[in-house]
Amino acid sequence: MAACSIKPGIPVILKELEQGSHFFHQGASLRVTGKLQEYSVDTAIAVITEADVSFKIDTQHLRDLTFRIGSYYQFIGELLVFPEDSAILQARVGRNVDGLDINLYHRSLQLRRQFEVELMNSRVT
Repeated sequence: MAACSIKPGIPVILKELEQGSHFFHQGASLRVTGKLQEYSVDTAIAVITEADVSFKIDTQHLRDLTFRIGSYYQFIGELLVFPEDSAILQARVGRNVDGLDINLYHRSLQLRRQFEVELMNSRVT
């Protein structure tokens, strides 16, 4: 049986996507969530924001997704890093998450990471 080459999207907060972060590398499979600030039909580029951070999403491979400025969206895809240290997420999945409690989502992400660290530490000892 062939191994699956599509990796799961690691959930990240937009402020974690900066140069030097262990998430910020070519081809990283990530899941990002943010409020749609702008969208261009011509280029299929969306810009989402979270707190003071904005991030570009290439949505050219998405179908049947309606974009509304001010709504919350979640995207899964691969990070494309350019030589000038800018990046864009090449989305393969996108969905509207207007009903998502963002604060609770961030808290659950923190708890998940804490659990994963504890799990790794228990396997080592």
